[in-house]
Amino acid sequence: MMKLLTILFLLGIPSAAPELHSLKYFYTASSQVPNFPEFVAVGLVDEVQINHYDSNTKRFTPKQDLLKKFKEDDPTYWDRYTASFMESQQTFKGNIEIAKQRFNQTGGVHVFQRMYGCEWDDETDEVNGLDQYGYDGEDFISLDMKTETWIAPVPQAVITKHKWDNNKTYIAQKKQYFTQICPEWLKKYVNYGKSSLMRKELPSVSLLQKTPSSPVTCHATGFYPDKANLFWKKGEEELHENVDRGEILPNHDGTFQMSVVLDLSSVKAEEWGRYSCVFHLAGVKEDVLKPLDKHQILTNRRPEFPTGAIIGDIVVAVAALLAVTGIIGIIIWRRNKDGFKHTHTSETSSSSGEIPAVKRGTGEAQSMLKPTG
Repeated sequence: MMKLLTILFLLGIPSAAPELHSLKYFYTASSQVPNFPEFVAVGLVDEVQINHYDSNTKRFTPKQDLLKKFKEDDPTYWDRYTASFMESQQTFKGNIEIAKQRFNQTGGVHVFQRMYGCEWDDETDEVNGLDQYGYDGEDFISLDMKTETWIAPVPQAVITKHKWDNNKTYIAQKKQYFTQICPEWLKKYVNYGKSSLMRKELPSVSLLQKTPSSPVTCHATGFYPDKANLFWKKGEEELHENVDRGEILPNHDGTFQMSVVLDLSSVKAEEWGRYSCVFHLAGVKEDVLKPLDKHQILTNRRPEFPTGAIIGDIVVAVAALLAVTGIIGIIIWRRNKDGFKHTHTSETSSSSGEIPAVKRGTGEAQSMLKPTG
């Protein structure tokens, strides 16, 4: 259950450079996790969630207006996605049972995941694909796009590796998907989402302090997208000591918030004027600067301090984060430069998972995890 708490770090996943776009899908199958769907699938464009499906609702739900444009062009768009997710739901349910057999397990809480997608550089037109599986929070198997072979970091995945490596047709399908189909859909999403996903919104920045002796919190809220940084500086030097930076969290309206705390206990009052809080949004030239001014700090002792509002925003943000169960599909991925460290046991998830071009009838993936053909 503790692993589920790592969802709170989801939106801290490092974002790519402004010219690098990404389309990623996260599938999560779980066993005996209380109050959590057995299967959750979400899609993200440039780290922004665009859709959601789970085994409780059995319904494909768009999370961005850009998907409405797709439905206008193709009325069957949502239905095809729903059907594909439902097929993957059954596949992943089988995968988790096969994984338990591989690891000689019976009951207990278990999670099987897949992350796949592509990245596209709109300046060089270079594309890269990625496909990773994990089980119970550890890597299970992943695709090496350069060698077109599978990497098995654990002995239990060797059977899958041999099976997939020997299936040349399957490898060819993967290559076509990650180098052609996925990038084509990513470009469509980026083009359709220019007015929403590509917008830039600067935040309002406030200084908060519980008591005169407490650390000072710089709180930024209402910015979009989440490719942002908030930090304290003294003069022109960014501070790292006595600083506690929080994670980026979503607001109920689709924007984001974050905060960074500075401990000023060892700083003389006459030196406060040298400190300031800086908010930087990727793609925006001018930063938002908030000087450390005692008269601008909101505290519990002042009636104008919006304690309820701020706490309310935070509660709403956390509630929204937990409510977006699609995002929970990434709960066990560990943040790193390359994407995720996860566990995916999915010899079965190789066929119908590539949502951007919903291919039906390729049931080969359904049996991929099985030790024999």
